[in-house]
Amino acid sequence: MEETNRQRKIAGVLQKDLVDVLQKAAQDGMRGVIISVSKVYVTSDLGVAKVYLSVFPSNQREEIIKGVQSNTILIRHEMASRTKNQLRRMPELLFFGDDTLDYLEEIDKSLNGEDENPIQNPSVLPRRKKN
Repeated sequence: MEETNRQRKIAGVLQKDLVDVLQKAAQDGMRGVIISVSKVYVTSDLGVAKVYLSVFPSNQREEIIKGVQSNTILIRHEMASRTKNQLRRMPELLFFGDDTLDYLEEIDKSLNGEDENPIQNPSVLPRRKKN
């Protein structure tokens, strides 16, 4: 089912504000870590927002995603106070890790000849997991 304009607008508002909230938190507690919100999907009933986070360095992704998930209530409260004039009800936030950059890096390595040639042996490329 295709996203409506309203869903896209709400996702844009959430993405913009989540970037501010998460980068402020990363600035305070985690030096040398960059967190970006790569995509936000809002359900058709506007009750749930799936947030995909890209983390650099990627070896800390799982740890940071778990930390963000454990602080979802605080993040949702902060988001509700920021968007109180734009949204009637704050959607439930679900956080996921975005592995797109890792996937692209693996393809780039393979094409540059650093790994086994994927054209000659396609089984070398890992299958991408969809959330």
